[in-house]
Amino acid sequence: MIKKIIVIACFFFSLMSFAQSGSASPYSFFGIGESRFKGNLENRSMSGLNIEQDSLHINILNPASFASLKFTTFTIGGNYTSTKLKTDSKSEKAQRTTLDYLAVALPLGKIGVGFGLIPYTSVGYNIESTSSEPNGVNKHLTGTGGLNKAFFSLGYTVMPNLVVGADIQYNFGRINNTSLVFLSDVYLGTQMENKADLNGFTANFGVMYKRKIYKKINFYSGFTYTPQSILASTNTQTISTVLYNADYNVTLVDPLPSKEIRTDLKIPEKISFGFGVGKSRNWMVGTQMIFQNAGNLTDDFNTVENVSYGKYSSYSLGGYYVPSYNVFSKYYQKVTYRAGLKYIKTGTVIGSEEIDDKGVTLGFGLPVPGSISNVNVGLEYGKRGTTAKGLIQENYFTFALSFSLNDKWFGQRKID
Repeated sequence: MIKKIIVIACFFFSLMSFAQSGSASPYSFFGIGESRFKGNLENRSMSGLNIEQDSLHINILNPASFASLKFTTFTIGGNYTSTKLKTDSKSEKAQRTTLDYLAVALPLGKIGVGFGLIPYTSVGYNIESTSSEPNGVNKHLTGTGGLNKAFFSLGYTVMPNLVVGADIQYNFGRINNTSLVFLSDVYLGTQMENKADLNGFTANFGVMYKRKIYKKINFYSGFTYTPQSILASTNTQTISTVLYNADYNVTLVDPLPSKEIRTDLKIPEKISFGFGVGKSRNWMVGTQMIFQNAGNLTDDFNTVENVSYGKYSSYSLGGYYVPSYNVFSKYYQKVTYRAGLKYIKTGTVIGSEEIDDKGVTLGFGLPVPGSISNVNVGLEYGKRGTTAKGLIQENYFTFALSFSLNDKWFGQRKID
């Protein structure tokens, strides 16, 4: 009963948390926002590596993995991120605390099913551009919201070493972009507010394969394919004359009639594959690669000159080590130690500068005494963007925490 109460409480907490801004990046201004990592903390701590058929931990990134689970699993994770934003001449700091995912998985023999909720993209920026000239033009830009993903996954065991799977995802959310333009020392300006309501379905297909190559050493591999999909965007634009104060709180004076345009955005197809070697429940090392074509993720109200969107690619190297998972003493020997390196080409090009993301990850899987559940802690340090040509470089540090609660459901009771 207590477990059910905890699950229900976490579920409602999660729904409220998804309404919070998940980004503090000025680069979330472009397209449909900053892309979020869409996996669980165990994979994130290895920079995205997700090739092992794990019987205890949910792998959100590959739906085939649900066929390998042996226990009913509930997992929830979130993070705190501190970011230093800097240009050639200035620097600022920003912080955010967000929920990363909520998921449940049920093993049903050869079939495994899972469902959950994940943030897909996040928008969260607050940019001020001021002029030192008398009656100079000033701008204040803000953005909030993002896109979320609700998913249902199904995995199937074809053979002991081969599992396949698919999931269907419903993407939904709202993005608000507001710009206030005014003259210096004049508390009357023009505000333009753009709202985009987004929704659409996406599918994802996955395969995972393992094979013994030497004594207890296994070869692991995984592959996913996401076809192109359409994201419907209903865009509403309102232009108003406003009064504002020093905190940029505005009072509408003369709003013009709103304009509404419907646009179909294209989420491009994506493939992911990875491979590695390791000894089950002891160690593993591998690499993961993701490639995504350029898509059409701008509508009539958020087009920006000198900005283009190219192909996305991600490269990561990671792994884990468990000294001795079944030892009865020396708790530190049962801890799972994870680490990884990543390099991401985001595909966003401003002027001639492509925005890249580089980072290193570290994580610890802490088993809960007397159970098969675990607590996971992750650390990540990275750099996104550049200070070249007047752009912004982000140096970020993330502390992440997740809980994975495992139990045996649907078991037949035996009475002696």
